[in-house]
Amino acid sequence: MGCSRPECSKSCCKKWAKDNALLLATVAGVVIGIVMGIAMREANLSKLDIKYFAFPGDLLLRMLKMIIVPLIVCSLITGVACLDKEASGRLGLRTIAYYMGTTFIAVVLGIVLVVSIQPGRFGTDGAVRQSSSLDVEPVDAILDLIRNAFPENIVEACFNKIKSVRVPITETRNATKYYAINSTESDNGTASPLTTIGWLEEEVTVDYKLAIESKSGVNVLGLIVFCLTFGVIIGRMGEDGRILVKFFVAANEAVMKMVYVIIWYSPVGIAFLIASKIMDMDRPEEVLGQLGLYMATVIAGLFIHGFIFLPIIYFVIVRKNPIRYIFGASQALLTALATASSSATLPVTIKCLEEKNGVDKRVVRLVLPVGATINMDGTALYEAVAAIFIAQSTGITLNFGQIVVVSITATAASIGAAGVPQAGLVTLLIVMSAVGLPSDGIELILAIDWLLDRFRTTINVLGDSIGAGVVAHLSRYDLLEDSNDKTNHGGRDFGDIEPTITSKQGADNAGFDDTVI
Repeated sequence: MGCSRPECSKSCCKKWAKDNALLLATVAGVVIGIVMGIAMREANLSKLDIKYFAFPGDLLLRMLKMIIVPLIVCSLITGVACLDKEASGRLGLRTIAYYMGTTFIAVVLGIVLVVSIQPGRFGTDGAVRQSSSLDVEPVDAILDLIRNAFPENIVEACFNKIKSVRVPITETRNATKYYAINSTESDNGTASPLTTIGWLEEEVTVDYKLAIESKSGVNVLGLIVFCLTFGVIIGRMGEDGRILVKFFVAANEAVMKMVYVIIWYSPVGIAFLIASKIMDMDRPEEVLGQLGLYMATVIAGLFIHGFIFLPIIYFVIVRKNPIRYIFGASQALLTALATASSSATLPVTIKCLEEKNGVDKRVVRLVLPVGATINMDGTALYEAVAAIFIAQSTGITLNFGQIVVVSITATAASIGAAGVPQAGLVTLLIVMSAVGLPSDGIELILAIDWLLDRFRTTINVLGDSIGAGVVAHLSRYDLLEDSNDKTNHGGRDFGDIEPTITSKQGADNAGFDDTVI
């Protein structure tokens, strides 16, 4: 029986508020940002003034992005180096299988909803739209993904990535004669023949050449491939690699302490980010009226996938309460909603899963950085819905085969989507070009993409979080054997990154502090 005295209830409330102070502050920041943004719209600030107003929010984004590279490097190397060969291999296979499976489920769900609801039949306004200059070839995008996985310079990968561009090769050809009419008349009163002045030259594209350019932004995929390889190697070097592993373990703990400082500033930055976005909207009522059904379709799909399908998967596999687990990751979800960047949210997600949900550190530091790059459930669902919506709104009917192509391409393209705001727009062009949709149709959804981007990023982060919990549960015996081997046989012992588990019953409970339903 629990204590029912008022002083006990008051003490419990104080303890709960203290334990969840950061979450409460973040929720308050979201609410204040919405209220402040709506109220400040009446001030009619200029674009420049709004930019100045958003300065505290920009600082938050800069601090989170600052920590991405050291966090990925240290967390991945320590996560892999502290696992034996068999455990890390099985852990990686389970991670990839989970990510590919949930991404495909999200795509199929999005296609079913958009084909059933058909928002494109109602969401157009009949306006003539200018053609977009963005063109993305699917084969180039896939090859760029592979190129970026193996950067030429690992230092350059910290701030640049590779992008291939097709440069047309043209020839000048004499295509058409053009004339001048002679205004003088001949003796019999008829006009003189036309006088030829010259030829109209025409530029004709005869071929293309491929130019490889550097694009600003962290090459996360290249860093992941390097760090995974480096971590596996030093983890198997025995005593020779011990000092390196200890160094990265210590560096990772130092980085996490920096993260702790940054996320306590996040409620302030979140408030200003949300307020500035609301203030910057042009005629929100008109936009929402035109594209309301499309937004409803996307948001409904994201909600069903994130808060019905993923929790069911978690409960069926882990047999524990998914609501408590999601609540433990709520700080990361709110940060994703505000920043619209799964990469920027990565430090907060790692901290939530390790401290709130108690997921094994080795799993978190391996699964989450990989998930932030290749697991984009929300982005994949959005791309499938958006591509078919654009086809509907432009009067193009996709057959079953083309819809299958959309599903496969959306799944593959989401893997290459950068974890930054509105990166899904670029990969959406890959999906559209795969089924021959006009690229100018993307302008239909540009006005509200910033809002939908926040929702799909939240589902991306939620998918990564639940994936870490599922993989940790499936790998609990492997992690137990790995820990026992190191304890009993003098294997690698790299500090507090290793959990203390002494039995299979303990492995069943390790990594999760929530209660069984």
